[in-house]
Amino acid sequence: MFELGRELMKLFAGERMKPFAPDGAHGLTGGDAALLELLDLNLLMAEAKAADVAAGRVSTQDKAQRRLDAAVVWREVARRSGDVVALRKAAATAELAVDAFDPIRRADSWARARCEQGLCGLLGAELFGDPGLNAAAVAAFREARAAARGGVAAPLADVGMALVEGRQDLAAGDAAAAWAAVARFHPPIAALDAMSRRLPAARPLAAEARLARGDLICGFGARLKDEALLRAALDDATAAAARLDLAYEPLTWVRAEMLRGQAMTLLGECQGDVDAVATGATTLAGALDHLNRDHSPLDWARTQIALAHALQALGDASADERAYEQAVTCYDRANLVLRDAPTTPLRGLAAGERAMCLARSAELTGDIGVLDAAEAALKIELAQLQPRRDPAAWALVQLHLARLYEARVEITGKDRGERASAVMALDAALDVFAEQGLRSLTIMASEALDRLKAGPAAKRTAV
Repeated sequence: MFELGRELMKLFAGERMKPFAPDGAHGLTGGDAALLELLDLNLLMAEAKAADVAAGRVSTQDKAQRRLDAAVVWREVARRSGDVVALRKAAATAELAVDAFDPIRRADSWARARCEQGLCGLLGAELFGDPGLNAAAVAAFREARAAARGGVAAPLADVGMALVEGRQDLAAGDAAAAWAAVARFHPPIAALDAMSRRLPAARPLAAEARLARGDLICGFGARLKDEALLRAALDDATAAAARLDLAYEPLTWVRAEMLRGQAMTLLGECQGDVDAVATGATTLAGALDHLNRDHSPLDWARTQIALAHALQALGDASADERAYEQAVTCYDRANLVLRDAPTTPLRGLAAGERAMCLARSAELTGDIGVLDAAEAALKIELAQLQPRRDPAAWALVQLHLARLYEARVEITGKDRGERASAVMALDAALDVFAEQGLRSLTIMASEALDRLKAGPAAKRTAV
């Protein structure tokens, strides 16, 4: 993947000392967003700073467009790094672009800048677990949709609104809501596909829209254990990957392959098909072969977590301790990135799943020391979470902590208060899951609670 990137970097190295072009072209890409994928994170940050310089130069002819270009680059920096400062910079620069465009004479450009504000809100909600940003994003997309007269702004706003509505339905929706959410994506994706034949900038937007839909479907399928939804997510990811060129669109291709591997793994879990899970793990490992940590740290961490989940599923199916050890290694690799992004919900998810891997490994080996380490790490993660801001992540950690307490009782055969602690953690988690409408997690917590409460009675009956 990176052979072309290295050649371009050599070329760019000779261009760094040249002055900006008089027409306002800037940095390594000259304002061409399609080339951003070829830059690693360091070069991307240099590109973002160069875009700021270009937008502020007196000689720049179209400062509004240059500010919009800079906002796009800063948002990509935030997307790859999880840096809240970069995201704030992107949002502020997009706001400057909105103010600079004339909404009457340049309605489409104004709408595109307003869409960029909405996209910053969506990314913030995803990275930092702040649902209030979704409301701000919807307001931006609605204004952009009303003002747009053509170009990519209208379908881009439709995709953004469909994604926000889908995320809201995901919390409490059923299969009907899932398919309705999918249908909302069809018209804007078709519009972007049609535009891509004459407008190159629409092509990557169409791919990202298709991946956003696939990721949403995958979330519904995982929550509802619905094979049809998971197959639809797999089809979306496969279609997106087939339309991408690995040499020129490496990150989008990796994201498509990651989604394909995730969907395949979840589908294999639902069907009880170990071969499908193994194929999903192989797909994810192949995606990692084409991505390094310096290029996009967060994408690398997400792929590591997805691979860890697949290995964990293989461990569950085969009771193979090595699969759990490999999964823990993947979670540890992901933490190399996530420890620098403490506000992302992904960190809590990874910490909880890592603890579950250690618990299952301890059950197979009888090693209490493994449980001690997992419990300590999980309590540290729990102390850093904010229940009011991200109740689902907090409850998920409580669920994992209860599983560790239960595993300790099962391994040692002694109860030194672990059972009561597990019941307390599950009660707290169950309240949150029920309130959030997380049906599968509610069932999981309820079953664990019933199992713990029935444990002592079952033993007395046996005696």
